[in-house]
Amino acid sequence: MQFSLIFEAQATAPTTETEGPVLLECVEQAVFAEAMGFDRIWAVEHHGLEWYAHLSAPEVFLSWVAARTTRIRIGHGVVCMPFAYNHPVRVAERAATLDILSGGRLDLGAGRGATPHEMSLMGVDPDRTAAEVEEALRMIGHMWVEPTFAWDGLLKIEPHKVIPRPVQQPHPPLFLACSHADTVVRAAEYGVGALVLGFGGPTDIGDLVKRYRDAALSRSGDKRVATVVNDHVSALCPTIVMADPAEAVRIGARGQRFFAESVAHYVGGPEPAQDTGDDDNVAEIERSRDQVVEVLTAAGAPASAVALVAQQYSIAEQAYGDAGAAIDFVEQVAAAGADEVMCLVQMGGVPHSVCMETIERWGRDVIPRFRA
Repeated sequence: MQFSLIFEAQATAPTTETEGPVLLECVEQAVFAEAMGFDRIWAVEHHGLEWYAHLSAPEVFLSWVAARTTRIRIGHGVVCMPFAYNHPVRVAERAATLDILSGGRLDLGAGRGATPHEMSLMGVDPDRTAAEVEEALRMIGHMWVEPTFAWDGLLKIEPHKVIPRPVQQPHPPLFLACSHADTVVRAAEYGVGALVLGFGGPTDIGDLVKRYRDAALSRSGDKRVATVVNDHVSALCPTIVMADPAEAVRIGARGQRFFAESVAHYVGGPEPAQDTGDDDNVAEIERSRDQVVEVLTAAGAPASAVALVAQQYSIAEQAYGDAGAAIDFVEQVAAAGADEVMCLVQMGGVPHSVCMETIERWGRDVIPRFRA
């Protein structure tokens, strides 16, 4: 079992003054994660979502972390690969450069982009995103192994050299962001790893991992996007672990509530509630969920978006409490067949000191339990 951290760089009451310190705190947490035995960090890519994520240039963030570490793997979780976000050639060039400079530590995940809000910012056609992500993955898989690259698909490219080439041969592992059963199956068919990013807890993770493994068994070569297969499955684990388990649950609930409300805001909900510190209990979270779902439904939000937001309020399914709660989560996910637990610690409303304590307790009390 491997262990990682994923970073959104969330800030409550976001301003120019607050986003800088949040980014620097994320760097400090990532560097500390290496010292505490984590295997990997992941950085998201979002644009214009001030309430949700301030990592709009993850390649810069990951480079900064890579320069301050020596062992931990550096993961794009994920690059938005519709062409208006990032041209596939530019993705390959930047990723290969980072792989070289990090000494062959890069993992490259692909995604469609999360919201209509950021798609409109970048001029992305929502109806083309799935096809463009698939083509981008195929193109990158070819660019990194062919001496001269040419392409005739949605994009037309005459023969060119694409440089530099990555250190990892034939190329860094490829992944796909997966929140639903259909994308998990698609990742397996493509022959790329799955980043299972839902909040459904171990039961839901187990179902998605089974779908991935079943699809991988029946995979035909015609859908593979690269010459090598990566069957690695990483599953999300929202977690806060502290000396005081009740306080860990309270702070974890606060962070997850902000996370859910910030997502809801970009599909028609209100701005997230300000962090008052006195309404972080589970009952209040459930009331908030019901109110937000009602607002989204009345606003005509797609049913899939409403269901996703509702799931993100699932506090009881997560690893909040003491080390025992985290160990129990990992045991269930390992039994389900996942290869990696992706810890979500940095959430809006969670103090930096609590993030650092959680990373330390995972490294000291949880991760050693699952090492050979």
